Order: sequence, then C-alpha cells, then structure tokens
Amino acid sequence: MKSVQIFFMSLCFLICLPVFGSEIPQYAEKMHMGVATCASGVCHGSIRPRSATNVLQNEFVTWSRLDPHSNAYNLLFNEDSKRIARNLGLSNAHEAALCLDCHADNVPSERRGPKFQLADGVGCESCHGGSEIYLSSHTDPNQSHAQNVEDGLYPTDDVLARANLCFSCHMGDQNKIASHEIMGAGHPRLSIELDTFTALEPPHYLVDSDYRKRKWDEDSVVVWAVGQLQAARQTVLLIEEHLNKSDDRFPELSLFDCHACHHPMSDIKWRQNKTVGLPPGSVRLNDAGLSMIFPMVEVLMPEESRSFAKLSRDLHLASSKTVGLARSLKDLSVFLDEFEEKLNLIPERSKDVMLEILKMGQEGKFRDYVAAEQAVMAVDLLLQANGTRGRSEVWLNELYATVENQDSYNPLAFQKAMRGTTGL
Repeated sequence: MKSVQIFFMSLCFLICLPVFGSEIPQYAEKMHMGVATCASGVCHGSIRPRSATNVLQNEFVTWSRLDPHSNAYNLLFNEDSKRIARNLGLSNAHEAALCLDCHADNVPSERRGPKFQLADGVGCESCHGGSEIYLSSHTDPNQSHAQNVEDGLYPTDDVLARANLCFSCHMGDQNKIASHEIMGAGHPRLSIELDTFTALEPPHYLVDSDYRKRKWDEDSVVVWAVGQLQAARQTVLLIEEHLNKSDDRFPELSLFDCHACHHPMSDIKWRQNKTVGLPPGSVRLNDAGLSMIFPMVEVLMPEESRSFAKLSRDLHLASSKTVGLARSLKDLSVFLDEFEEKLNLIPERSKDVMLEILKMGQEGKFRDYVAAEQAVMAVDLLLQANGTRGRSEVWLNELYATVENQDSYNPLAFQKAMRGTTGL
C-alpha cells in the first residue's frame, strides 16, 4: 500500500509533463542500436531464467518465442496486409511508414545503429527506448534506475508512461492513428485496456523484492484506474488533433463508434441514451475511453456525477456540430484533472467501483459494444482483486460470451447476463 501511495503522490507531477510523461521511444532522440545488441546469452538472451541477477536475462528468448510483438513486422507480408496495402494504393505494407509506425521500430534512418533491423518488429527499443547511451551502463550495479531513464531507458514500470506508450499504437496519438481509411481498407478495429493487455503479455520480468526496491510495486486495480484515466485523456487528445483541427468535409470517422453505422439496416438498435443525447441517425463518438470513468466518478465523486454526465453529453452533441467542440474538450480535460486527484482512493474503493459497474450493466447502460467490452475486462480484474473471481468464474464466462463477437453483440443479452450474478 505504501508504494501505491508514493506512486499517487508523484502522479500529479508526472501528468503535467509533455504528452503526459516521457517522450515515447519512436519520437525520442536516442539512437536505436538493434535487438541483436540485447540478445547475447550473457545479457538478455539466456535460454533459462537466472536468479543470481537483478533481471531474468531470458527476456530476448521470451520476446522472440512468445511475444506477438516480435511478429508484428512479419504480419505486413501476409495476404490481409497485402490487400490492405492495395486498397490504400500502397506498393506494399512492409515499406510504408503508415504501417511501419506501429508494426516495427520505425525510427528515422539517422537513429538506426549498425545492428538495427526493421524486421525485428516491435522489439526491445520500441518499448524500452534507444539504447545508445544506457546500453553500456545499465548493467553497472552502481547505476540507478533513475540514471538509466535519464540515459534514454523508457520507464515502462511507470503506469502513466506505459499507458502513453501502449496507447500510441493501440489507440493512436497526435502523429498516427488507425484512420477510417485504413480500417475501410481492411484493418481491424483497435481496442485496449491497460491492465488486461499487460497481463496477457508473456511476462519478461519478475516483480520480486529487488524489482520493488528499484521500481514500483504494481497493483492491478491502480494500473486499471490510471489506464482508464489516460484512455480518457487520449480520447480527448485524438478528438482534438484529428477531429477538432480537421478541415475535411467528412470528419475522421475512426473516432466514432464503428457499430453505429456498421450493422444491417433492418437491425434497429437505437434507443435514447441520456449520456449521449443525439437523435436517431446520428453517428456517435467512440467513447470507450470514457466509459469506465462513469462508475469511478459515481463512487469517488458522487456529487460530481451529474456534471460528468453533462460533460459527456455536451461532447457528443458538439461532435455533430461545427462549433463548440473545442470548449467541450477543454471542459472535459479540466474535469479529468480534478478527477485524477481522487484516484488515490481507488485501492480501498475497488469493490464499490465493481458493484457500480454491475449496477450500470444491470440497468442496461452499456448499449454500445465498446463500453460493454471495457466493462467485462474491468469486472474480471476487480473480481480478482477482491478475491471473488473463483466463485464467479462460471458467470464471468457467460459474460465474456456476450462480447465474444462484436458483430452479433446484443445489449439486451448483455444486460441479462449482468443480472445473472449473485453473491458478490
């Protein structure tokens, strides 16, 4: 608990740094020396994990054999990628910056060392930063983690920094986005929840006493909550950069809910939603990044829940107009800054937040697939955190089944499944 408190004490400071923290490796200035520089058996390429050192030393083997990121570049050669490239008018996917920005460590040529290879995909330095300086010093026992970070190591142990790094590809940022054009060409829809996606990654580190001493002792509930806050901020950022500043006749439709349009005309799903406020036929924003803020605000700031609902509604309404969007984004950003100050209460109120999510689900408030998807992942990790996942596993599997296929999502079936829980 002490480490969680220390983390939140530094949260306000970190959140004010440019782009919410350290500059992500793709945009930082350090040279990327290549995965091969990390792969030696005496460095991070050991076949078996070791216990006599601060790190396992088998990180390269775990990444190369088990981590899908290592195959990200190779995906650009498959038939789906070839079709997407043709549809976009590209010669190929594996040479297009549009694709390489997220499927490889696509730093400029002048920042590529002699052993650097694009074919390594999303490799060590894609996440941990260009090793030009820290490569020769990070193994020094007298070198602190803070010194390594100063030398270019990206602080993935810091939840804010990790969120910004992961979201830069899995949501998009100021410079890159899975646009409606890209998805129209065949690219799948993007989604992410920071704690769940972190847990699904094959771990190449061990949170032991040494890790806790050098870095931060992780807590799933805190990772989830901070990830949700950053997802909300990233949503505001994307709308600001790719919608509010756009002069195109048609807006960037990837910022809107795919399923608002992509369903059969005979499948009439529309119902009035007070938090959206748009009339039938309107294309509503993809507010997955805001969906879990609602239950947290209800628990941590109940006196402000109506204010947040109004801010959300105003944002949706402004997105369909030519004026007012900038003001809505600013007001929402101010609210999120105020909400951030309450996040230190999350560890002790996690069960209340879970119950609020269940209440919202039982009342049918997750009509959109993207919100239901976030709700299921949240309930899963909050059940685990509160020690009740084991006895809820059958029900949880039923809940997951309702969001298994986005094309056949039925909000009434989801609501019914939410009502099926007992004994939480």
